[in-house]
Amino acid sequence: MTVKAILSKKGADVLTIEPTKNLAAAARLLAEHAIGALVVTGPDRRIVGIVSERDVVHELAAHGPAALELPLTDVMTRRVMTCSLSDTIISVMERMTQGKFRHLPVIEQGRLAGIVSIGDVVKHRLQEMEREQSALRDYIQTA
Repeated sequence: MTVKAILSKKGADVLTIEPTKNLAAAARLLAEHAIGALVVTGPDRRIVGIVSERDVVHELAAHGPAALELPLTDVMTRRVMTCSLSDTIISVMERMTQGKFRHLPVIEQGRLAGIVSIGDVVKHRLQEMEREQSALRDYIQTA
């Protein structure tokens, strides 16, 4: 199975934020939409960074409430790992585990095409395993 299969069920909508916004604006969006990460995009919708709940917590721990006024350019992760629609779910899981991150923007033809979270990947993988188990059970019963 591929990332395309996840996005076909989940949808390709991605909440983004401009790099000129501050950490408070990002925290507000994360909370309002109950999501764990925002893709930071420039004027051409190209990815310039990503900011996650973890980033908010780290900055608050380091700077206290003043961190909320920091511009995203100071706190976002600039080296964003991405995947494509054709990447397998297993390869995405491995990348997330090795990199210790939970959100992976999907890029197609140089543009943002969606985002997958570790929750999306695990949910899809569990459904896939349940289908395989059911098929094996059916096969054994008819053999």
